[in-house]
Amino acid sequence: MNKNMYRIESDILGEMEILKSSLTGIHTERSLKNFPVTHHALHKELIHAYGIVKHASLITNVEIGFFEDKKANAIKEACEELSIGKLDEFIKVDILQGGAGTSLNMNINEVLANRALVILGEEPGNYDLISPFDDINLHQSTNDTFPTAVKLASINLLNKLEENLVELINEFQKKEKEFSHIIKVGRTQLQDAVLITLGREMAAFAECLGRDRWRIYKCIERLRTINLGGTAIGTGFGAPREYIFRVVENLRKLTGIGFARAENLIDATSNMDVFSEVSGMIKTLAVNLKKISTDLRLMSSGPEAGFGEINLPFVQGGSSIMVGKINPVIPEYVTQNSMMVMGNDVSINMAASSGNFQLNPFLPLITSCLLDSIKLLTSSVYALNNSCIKGISVNEEKCAQSIENRTTLITSLIPLIGYDKTSFVLKKSKKLGKTIKETVIDSEIMSIDEFNELITPESVCRLGSRIKKDKDGK
Repeated sequence: MNKNMYRIESDILGEMEILKSSLTGIHTERSLKNFPVTHHALHKELIHAYGIVKHASLITNVEIGFFEDKKANAIKEACEELSIGKLDEFIKVDILQGGAGTSLNMNINEVLANRALVILGEEPGNYDLISPFDDINLHQSTNDTFPTAVKLASINLLNKLEENLVELINEFQKKEKEFSHIIKVGRTQLQDAVLITLGREMAAFAECLGRDRWRIYKCIERLRTINLGGTAIGTGFGAPREYIFRVVENLRKLTGIGFARAENLIDATSNMDVFSEVSGMIKTLAVNLKKISTDLRLMSSGPEAGFGEINLPFVQGGSSIMVGKINPVIPEYVTQNSMMVMGNDVSINMAASSGNFQLNPFLPLITSCLLDSIKLLTSSVYALNNSCIKGISVNEEKCAQSIENRTTLITSLIPLIGYDKTSFVLKKSKKLGKTIKETVIDSEIMSIDEFNELITPESVCRLGSRIKKDKDGK
């Protein structure tokens, strides 16, 4: 081993050799040994958000007189590089780590310190000039910077999710208009019920997703309250009052996001219920996406031997043995992602409820699950819109055939001719082997025009039934 290639760093546990050129330090290296990589890699959005949080802290410390310009400018440049992804390769720790995120914070601190030293023309590890603790982490703690970075990363990801969700809602609304004339069977408990239009089914999908868009807005609102400045347990220990009152404002200026300092910093540091709440709201989107995907799979099933009412876009072959088989792979993809989100929600709730006293040591798990969920949902919404909904077509003949069945049409007659007479029509049609339409007309219960009016799109979409009373009110 060439000793000239290494520098010696020390901590409370002893010394360690670190490659001279490495931007990481002893705390990062110990973390890599203690927490073998599980392939739950850090989300880049979290790394970038952390760079912005560190930048806001630096600006505040400069404003209150703790840095001279040369050092401050070097650290500022390093923070900016971290926030735009130029230092991603040096943030190596696994997201699943003990210590409530201290390993990540120290990895960030060491990389920023060493990168700033390089910018100044110095060797990495010369911490007498720029220290990971006394400079990069000045007036901070893992316990206020980490959750703040998580919230910033979550908001940025939620904004992207909302953009994709709006596009999906718009596409369903287009399909509502495109399919407004398609009359089909409505179903309850998977059994034939009454008539509906395919357009109204699409409208119902758009409506529930519209509520999810509102929920995303509420998520962002919840996440804007942060504990930055609270340091270790929310008392602001080790930080000047002036820093505490300024740092959130500087983060707000850097991000353009309306962050607000928590009224009770101790509460905001110790209690993670906001992440549980946010997870629950985005989980509801997963619930809706799974339900929509299931409906699409059923409506497109067969196609010959199933419902076969709609045709999903053919995006890939479906079988290694059955020629021509096409599977609903996009709804299946969305369904699996939705299941993952639901599982993540359980993990988040477990972790959020397992904190002790003034800190929750399981924030890394919350972070991993929450950011995973948002990204899974974003991918799902994008794929469902662009690879499925936009290309849906209708099998109009199959839909028309299905409305000739007895159960669906017979229910439509009850408001007009009464239950007993409707029951008579059903029995007679079965006995004679005729359709409901043929039986009603042959029995002179209704005219052809009156019957056909029952199955127009206008009649099917009408709220309630058009019931006429005679002059005696019957």
